[in-house]
Amino acid sequence: MRVEEARRLARRWVREEGAALPGFGGAFLTGSALWADPSDELPATSDVDVMVIADPPVRIGKFRYEGVLLEVSAIPAIGGPREVLGDYHLAGSLHLPGVLADPTGRLERLQRLVARGFAERRWILARCEDALGRIRDRLGALDAAAPLPAQVMAWLFGTGVTAHVPLVAALRNPTVRKRYAAVRDLLAAHGRLDRHEELLDLLGCGEMSPGRVSRHLTALEAVFDAATEADAPGYPYASDLTPAARPVAVDGGRELVARGLHREAVFWLAATYARCLAKRAMAGLGGYEDGLLELLDDLGAGTPGERRRRADRVLAALPALRRTAVSLIRDPARS
Repeated sequence: MRVEEARRLARRWVREEGAALPGFGGAFLTGSALWADPSDELPATSDVDVMVIADPPVRIGKFRYEGVLLEVSAIPAIGGPREVLGDYHLAGSLHLPGVLADPTGRLERLQRLVARGFAERRWILARCEDALGRIRDRLGALDAAAPLPAQVMAWLFGTGVTAHVPLVAALRNPTVRKRYAAVRDLLAAHGRLDRHEELLDLLGCGEMSPGRVSRHLTALEAVFDAATEADAPGYPYASDLTPAARPVAVDGGRELVARGLHREAVFWLAATYARCLAKRAMAGLGGYEDGLLELLDDLGAGTPGERRRRADRVLAALPALRRTAVSLIRDPARS
């Protein structure tokens, strides 16, 4: 399926089903299907992200619709141009014409204003600071008393935003699952692969071999399949742990390993493993913890103290990361 067709199907879902949500105020594309060329093939390991304005903001998640895997999220409202231009996720979603529904006309007007200011240096810097602030907030709030999956997710997503900072600076898609592969492409184009190695070292996978990553992926396959069968209706990421989502969560990791990007697969591998355990725990089920603990040991993050030390290393590296980001703004020709 072409990206253009996937977008058309997303628009149809919004028109036929999304518009019936309470407090519906419009919808727009986000993620890779927005940034991609419409004529490109949509990879089997990709979904199409849709953001719906709805109040209350229900989380619908991933589901199959007319042959495409949609992921629908919701927010209760959206701010004005200044708020959006300073938010690295929202600005990235609204700087391109991806509005799917706009009952009041406000989203289209907002999109045009965001597109106009998106590449201004002041807003690029603001979005880089937004990303850096999210790192500080998440890593500063690690809770050693929280359940293991929650501890891992807090540390992992705080650390993982370091890959977004250069992407934001260079006006590239701050993608979620493939963030480390995307930032590698960017930094390679600028002759800065040393910076990429530093990002991998901050995550703890700089020296991890393809064989170790494949071993962890095999363990993930087992816990993923077990998590799909767990009954935990209140778990917020349940739709990410279904047979329909398996091509993204599991096969996508295998694809990166096959491309020689095994280290770049580790972030989402670890995130998915932690989510599997969290869903099973909510269902009152145990087991499979050994696989996550083995992965964390390989990352040098096996205990709360080690995760705290790793977090502190990331926080100490932020000034250098900011300098890297600023250098990418100054050199737009190769972005």
